Amino acid sequence: MRLKASWPIRTFISSGETELPATSRKEPAFSIGIEEEFWLVDRETRDVATDPATGFLKDCKAELGDQVSSEFMRCQVEIGTKICHSAADAREELTRMRSVLCDVAARHDMALLAASTHPFAHWDSQKHTEGERYSTIARDLRTVVERLLICGMHVHVGIEDNDLRIELMAQAAYFLPHLLALTTSSPFWRGRDTGLQTFRLSVFDNLPRTGLPEVFGSWAEYRRHVDTLINAGVIEDGTKLWWDLRPSDRWPTLEMRIADVCTNLEDAICVASLTRCILRMLYRLRRNNQRWRIYANMLIRENRWRACRYGSTDADNAGLIDFGRGEIVPYADLLEEILDLVRPDAEHFGCVAEIEHARRILRRGTSADRQRNIYNAAIERGVSPRDALVEVTDYLISETSPVRTTSI
Repeated sequence: MRLKASWPIRTFISSGETELPATSRKEPAFSIGIEEEFWLVDRETRDVATDPATGFLKDCKAELGDQVSSEFMRCQVEIGTKICHSAADAREELTRMRSVLCDVAARHDMALLAASTHPFAHWDSQKHTEGERYSTIARDLRTVVERLLICGMHVHVGIEDNDLRIELMAQAAYFLPHLLALTTSSPFWRGRDTGLQTFRLSVFDNLPRTGLPEVFGSWAEYRRHVDTLINAGVIEDGTKLWWDLRPSDRWPTLEMRIADVCTNLEDAICVASLTRCILRMLYRLRRNNQRWRIYANMLIRENRWRACRYGSTDADNAGLIDFGRGEIVPYADLLEEILDLVRPDAEHFGCVAEIEHARRILRRGTSADRQRNIYNAAIERGVSPRDALVEVTDYLISETSPVRTTSI
């Protein structure tokens, strides 16, 4: 993606048969909402809490209401912000909710941990949450879903026009690997270093209806395909489409789902702000009768894999493919191009500092980088592999809290 060398958009004439389809002239709200999934960790063993205290969720709901909910595994909990119109609003929401979860977990002899995999937990000793939806999923997907010991972060961006949501979904898919690379937080699986920056998608991709979104020409075409599955009795509704980017089935939003959950709260705000700005940039191009090039999924999947394997590191062979140039480009260079591209949108939303936080992520590493550094340093000191993973877990617990702690 070399913006100066090979500008990757196609310009459409504003009159004649190449004109873009009409949508509402009113600019979308581009409001944001963030959902985060966390592990509940036993304070003594540092393993996930297989059967959390029954009062935990009740106590959380007493303070957060419907903004907190259970997840598929009993050892998980999920929060969702209210509709936010600024990065500051989103930061306030996440800070408040993470703080409540940390406090309530401590009262129940647990701790909160934000990472897309737990460093050493085993999936085959977990229990899924009771309830019709989760029981149906467990019955339908069997061992595939029993292995789903993963957490993620979802970012909703408000786009009221149905057809515009579908159009921008196809174009925004290009940027999904770039967003994933900033959030990697799952290098360990069942106590082993996987060699990947994020192992989460390797687990999640075993489920049906996952991966990159399909490309549709209109909202009506999208609904026809979804309704085909619903009428065949395969799914109940569009929430069973677990793509990396999808139209929400509940709200007029595009939902970015490819990201690992960010251990550091400011990293989450950065990625949510970038997602928002990318979508407005695409809308801005469209408003000027231009469009981002839609690349084949086979190409984007290659970058998706590279983001899983290397993340944003500058190691040998790392980086993502610039399809215009036909070569691998260091992630840092691609990030600078994206920051330049969306700066007008960041200025519009007042979130320049938030998107530029991405440079800090690159300098000090993602959660995956830091986890691996802590583990390797402990091993070099002669610590056992299990105790080294406990050190990683302690770091994650401390970093998850909006108010840093030195011990648990």
